[in-house]
This record gives sequence, C-alpha cells and structure tokens, in this order.
Amino acid sequence: MRYGIVLFTSDRGITPADAASAAEQAGFDAFYVPEHTHIPVVRAAAHPQTGDSSLPDDRYLRTLDPWVALATAAAVTSRITLSTAVALPAEHHPITLAKSIASLDHLSGGRVELGVGFGWNTDELAHHGVPANKRRTVLREHLDAMRTLWSNEEAEFDGDFVKFGPSWSWPKPVRAGVPVLLGAGGTEKSFTWLAAHADGWITTPTEDDLGAKIELLQRVWKEAEREGSPRVIALAGKHNAEQLARWADLGVTEVVFGLPDRDAAEVTGYIAHLGGKLGLLG
Repeated sequence: MRYGIVLFTSDRGITPADAASAAEQAGFDAFYVPEHTHIPVVRAAAHPQTGDSSLPDDRYLRTLDPWVALATAAAVTSRITLSTAVALPAEHHPITLAKSIASLDHLSGGRVELGVGFGWNTDELAHHGVPANKRRTVLREHLDAMRTLWSNEEAEFDGDFVKFGPSWSWPKPVRAGVPVLLGAGGTEKSFTWLAAHADGWITTPTEDDLGAKIELLQRVWKEAEREGSPRVIALAGKHNAEQLARWADLGVTEVVFGLPDRDAAEVTGYIAHLGGKLGLLG
C-alpha cells in the first residue's frame, strides 16, 4: 500500500510547504489538502459528522486555496504526489480551474491528482449557483469540460451548465489525464457515478464495513466494463497495524493519515514518528 498525509490547511499552524516537505522526507507517497471557498453563516445543510449546522472544526472557516497550497508544496518537494481530499470543482469555472490544475501538474512534473466531492454544504454550493439537486451533474460536466481542455488541441464543450466554443489552452497535464478520485460515502449510487467518471474512491472519515463496500465498488466497476481495478484510498486516524493489514487484504491501495492541529514543530515530529512506525524509510 501507499501511504499519504492530509493537512487540514488553515491560516494557522504548519504551512502546506513545510508539511509536504516533512512528509516526503519521512517517506510518505502522497500529500492532500481540502477545499471550502467559504462557509455561509446561515445554513440549512447539516455537517455529516455533527448532524446539524455546527462544525466539528473551525478550520472549515479558514481553509487555504488548495491549488495555491499545493503549489507551495510542489516547490519544496520532488517525489510526493499532490492531491485534494477533497476539492469542489462544481464551485469553479472549468476553464480557469483546468488551467490552474494543468499548470501545477506541468510545474510539478506530473504529480497532481484530483480528489473531488459532490459537496455536503449545499448552501456553499448555492452561493456558486449550483442547485442542490444537480451537484453530481455539475461536477460531471465540469470534469468533462476540463478533460476536453486537457486532451484536445482545439477544445469545445456544449453542456447544460458549461458551454464554450473551439479554444486553445496550454499547458496540458504531463500524463494523458489527471487521475480523478471521488470522495463520497460508499453507496451504489456513488460507485456508479465513480465507475463512469473517476478512477478511485476516497473513503469518508466515518466510513465503516469497508470490506462490503470495496466488494460493491469492484462489482460496479466490473459491470461498467472498466479495465483493471479502482483505487481505494482509506482515511485513517491513529496508526493501527492490525487495521492496516486488514485493509491491505481488502484491497485498499492507499492509506491517508490526518495531522493534529498543533504548532509546526509538533506536526513535523508527528509526521516523522508516524513514518517510522510505518517503516517507510526501511
């Protein structure tokens, strides 16, 4: 299995550059950051963990722009992959977002992966003009439009939410396409969308019964006639050797650990200690 780190970025604590550098030095394979453009003060949407309008962490109000954060990380690393857990492409115009992602991928030597979500915060999405009942459709169209820009010399798109005529846009991603990972609950509906539009699954922080859900994902993937196997990225809490061995047997391909909301020195020490427990440097 690969191992990664996710930093809940904010305007306090360790910087993304320092966290990514420490993670690469400790032997980790991947570095992730989240996204919220803003949090509406008055919301009808309940947070998945709290079940109401309260938030489990004030960093939701303070998250850094993910592509700026990953750009700073790219500048001080050379090997670790750079991703989001998760970004919200439905909240951005796909022409400009495609340019940002392709530019980062070009400058980082092809290390970008795109973790996406439908968005639990429907009030946030509404501020961006995204109807709550069209989250999946808008996300699909935005991804399709970006892929068109990334792959075609002259790109054009005609959808319900995105339209543009023949256009030039460089740079192109280093690889044929930026890998897309869906962060969502492990349901057949989510997996059906994933099998049609993404390359792997990022579990939710409270996901349970991974064995049954990975089996469901693999079945839906096969029924969609996708080649190979879907990637499975599991979000973990503390290090648990028995759990990691069990996840490997189930087909988890990558485990991603969250970082404590502490000062930079403590977080750097935590990363080094965790890497040592995992034996990442041999």
